[in-house]
Amino acid sequence: MVMKEEIQKFFKGEIADDEETLIKYSRDASLFIIRPKLVLFPQDSEDVQNLVKWVGDNKKKYSELSITARCAGTDMSGGAINESLIIDFTKHMNKLISGPSAVGPDGYATITVQPGMFYRDFEKITLKHGLILPCFTASKSLNAMGGMFGNNSAGERTLKYGKTEDYVAGAKVVFSDGVEREVKELSKEEYAKKAGQKDFEGDVYSGIGKLIDANKEEIMKAKPNVHKNSAGYYLWNVERPNGDFDLNRVLIGSQGTLGIATEITFKILPVPKHTRLLVVFLRDISILPDLVNKILKYKPQTLEFYDDKTLLLVFKYIWSFAKLLGIQHFFRLIASFWPEALMTLRHGFPRIVLLVEFTGDTVEVADGLAKKTMEELKTVKGIGFRLTRNKFESEKYWTIRRQAFNLIRFHLKKMKSEPFVDDVIVRPEKLPEFYPALYKILNEYKGEMTFAVGGHSGEGNMHIYTLLDPRDPHLKEIVLKVSSEVYSLVVRLGGSITAEHNDGLVRTPFLPEMYGEKIMALFKQVKDILDPKDIFNPGKKIAVPGGPGTKEYLKAHIAVGK
Repeated sequence: MVMKEEIQKFFKGEIADDEETLIKYSRDASLFIIRPKLVLFPQDSEDVQNLVKWVGDNKKKYSELSITARCAGTDMSGGAINESLIIDFTKHMNKLISGPSAVGPDGYATITVQPGMFYRDFEKITLKHGLILPCFTASKSLNAMGGMFGNNSAGERTLKYGKTEDYVAGAKVVFSDGVEREVKELSKEEYAKKAGQKDFEGDVYSGIGKLIDANKEEIMKAKPNVHKNSAGYYLWNVERPNGDFDLNRVLIGSQGTLGIATEITFKILPVPKHTRLLVVFLRDISILPDLVNKILKYKPQTLEFYDDKTLLLVFKYIWSFAKLLGIQHFFRLIASFWPEALMTLRHGFPRIVLLVEFTGDTVEVADGLAKKTMEELKTVKGIGFRLTRNKFESEKYWTIRRQAFNLIRFHLKKMKSEPFVDDVIVRPEKLPEFYPALYKILNEYKGEMTFAVGGHSGEGNMHIYTLLDPRDPHLKEIVLKVSSEVYSLVVRLGGSITAEHNDGLVRTPFLPEMYGEKIMALFKQVKDILDPKDIFNPGKKIAVPGGPGTKEYLKAHIAVGK
């Protein structure tokens, strides 16, 4: 291939175009198959800069040329696949650059890493120092740090601690002109100096600043009124409350569509010393908002949930669940469900199970918060609750929340995970209206789709786990129809179509319904300012007419029969 030969002249890392590699990189964790032309493994930042510059210079020669940055490939939205060039950072650019530093007066330490470092390796380093990045994801044993930056990742502790964007102190980013630059929060004076530069960087800062100033009212109206959001570009976050300007706030969560991060400096916190788990069972979803508000007063670090479908499926596959817990004595597990049995007799089978975790520097503080919450919940009718007594009991509930879907997927051999409405969010007070409408939509496909719902109830963020038969001739129509109906419901209730998992190929076609034409036009301007030749991860966030990011492209690239 001529293109490969041209790149080899300046690229130090490996370049692969063999069948096995191309097949592997045609998938991420989404429902798509898209075959790239080349997969590249950069040795260092110089490789990335040279590649970006070459792509920009050769865009006219090879009109479809583009770059998608990829780390662990755990993206569920199709954000890590592309028809042109894939660059994978996990092989070489996976190292610790510096840190962790000492904890400063603000309570944070910092650590700088390359994007290809896996979170599991990152956490080993931080835990040695008693520190943690608290926005870690449920897939923390699999995902990498660059993906967390690109998707603005979050997880079970986000309720208390926030998302990735709250923990990025700075980054080095290769822009579309092929130059690596440091990006950090700038004071008004620093911003004015940067925006006044007569170069590409100056044009970026002045262009984004002017765009925000000219459309500030519309931008703030468009900000989703929910606890977290990964849809679109976060223009409302760039100008900080103190008047500073932080371009990272639009780069984080952009899925590599505006530039490629080559180093990221994260803020990290001391690990909470003690935790205590309170489990709440309820049958009446209408009381959930009031219940959540009562619980939030005591500042839990997590407020998670799973539904009755999840619990029933765990009981159905109880032997396999026991193995997940590493239980040698099966009857110990059966006996551990006795409190649930009693609560079912008193209150009926729960529709929702809430997991409320409290932390403290001492056991007494964590226990005290849990017990105060429990006392307040005694005033609520029709619920059951219990304070776990030991690690085994806590682990049982967390394993259901984290592993139940994998358990289901293992047993339903003909069905495969097909994530497409996997990450919606509405305000907690909207949940009583949302749940019945959601189940009505999903139940229309009972014979063709198995589903369960879990997620972050303190934020109103639901993960809808869908299993379908990939050989079903109606698969593509089901995906488009259910997506349209669920996202219309979410938008009607003032939510976001993605809280954590981002847009990618699976949700970009639905962004105009959420934001409207004017905001989508502003997003397009952001893309044009930072990536005027459309070389970075096309079709994510901004659709390519007739190509990636459209419903037609989505439908055409769903993996059927695989």
